[in-house]
Amino acid sequence: MGTARAKRTSKAEPGAKKVKFSTHPASDKVYYVFSGIILTSILIAVAYPLIYVLSASFSSGTAVSSGQVLLWPVDISLEGYQAVFKNKDILRSYGNTFLYTILGTFINVTVVMTCAYALSRPGLRGRNFFMILFTFTMFFSGGLIPFYMLMRNLHLIDTMWAMVLPGALSVYNMIIARTFIQSSIPGELVEATSMDGCSDIRFFFSFVLPLSKAVIAVITLFSAVGHWNAYFNALMYLNDRSLYPLQVILREILIMNQVDVSMIMDPELQQANVQAAAVLKYALIVVATLPILCVYPFIQKYFVKGVMIGSLKG
Repeated sequence: MGTARAKRTSKAEPGAKKVKFSTHPASDKVYYVFSGIILTSILIAVAYPLIYVLSASFSSGTAVSSGQVLLWPVDISLEGYQAVFKNKDILRSYGNTFLYTILGTFINVTVVMTCAYALSRPGLRGRNFFMILFTFTMFFSGGLIPFYMLMRNLHLIDTMWAMVLPGALSVYNMIIARTFIQSSIPGELVEATSMDGCSDIRFFFSFVLPLSKAVIAVITLFSAVGHWNAYFNALMYLNDRSLYPLQVILREILIMNQVDVSMIMDPELQQANVQAAAVLKYALIVVATLPILCVYPFIQKYFVKGVMIGSLKG
């Protein structure tokens, strides 16, 4: 009886209307439309200046100064790039920037990973004290004048070390790396290796570093971008022009308009200072930005993982 009644009640009545359930309500569709419009507008606002700079760098000075360049290059010319690579100051500063970035990034990653591994060990004495001490420096500092006096007493003024040693330890990156080690490398692995006679140094190089490639990639990119764009330390601690990084030369050209017209080989461009400056500015911006743009896509996939680790656990 019960089975037959269930079969009868499960069948739809002839006159009954079927109710359709939409998987995408109208409110969701409106949300998707507005989100698409907003994101597209942001994409255009971000992409257009980049496209314009690239197009202007390949255009003639006359076209750039007269406002003819809107999206695509006009009167294609390589005069700006010829001027960039002809100038000795720019080439020297370009080499300095590569040196500071490579050496500074290596120092940053080395200091951050060794410090993070030590603070990730629960048996470290005074671990909480050191964490409080490191965190304190994220919010308070001694100021610019005491720091300059410290650099002078350490004889780092007018040396390449003034560009790579200050800020060698990023507390933010260290916290991310420490959290990654604690959450990704189990304590049982440490105990098992210690029972086999594995020292901390060997465990660090044989297990911690190979298992921390994701966070190392994130820290490497953060540090490399910071060193590549650094110019404040150069303004404060470098007086020798031969040690200037590329960003200082770029600042002189973009902000202070210190353009040597003799860098332009075309006599017509030498007579038009504004046109020469415009071509050189855009070409130098492209040259200064290109290396980071080439490196970023290879490490971009590690960004979300590295940042989420640091935000979920402290």
